[in-house]
Amino acid sequence: MKSSRRTFLISSIGVASALAVSRTAFADPVKLAESDTMAQSLSYKLDAATVDKAKFPRYIAGENCSNCSFYQGKATDAFAGCPMFAGKQVASKGWVQRL
Repeated sequence: MKSSRRTFLISSIGVASALAVSRTAFADPVKLAESDTMAQSLSYKLDAATVDKAKFPRYIAGENCSNCSFYQGKATDAFAGCPMFAGKQVASKGWVQRL
């Protein structure tokens, strides 16, 4: 009887872990907001067309997240991951100030 109880407990833990992982994997990705603290520190803009060229003189027309080497999606994806903002997705039309 002890071995069946042990088997049940081990199986239950495995099922609970699998459910927790699957819930995280299928959760809607979080899109980075301009109001996010990290986004503000890098002057992130959801749309590069709204960048104030006087405030950011290093901005180059045509520069956006989708043509950055850190962008983890296809250029056609509206949003994709970026290692600079772990766990959040940036807009393909977005922009951050280069350091």
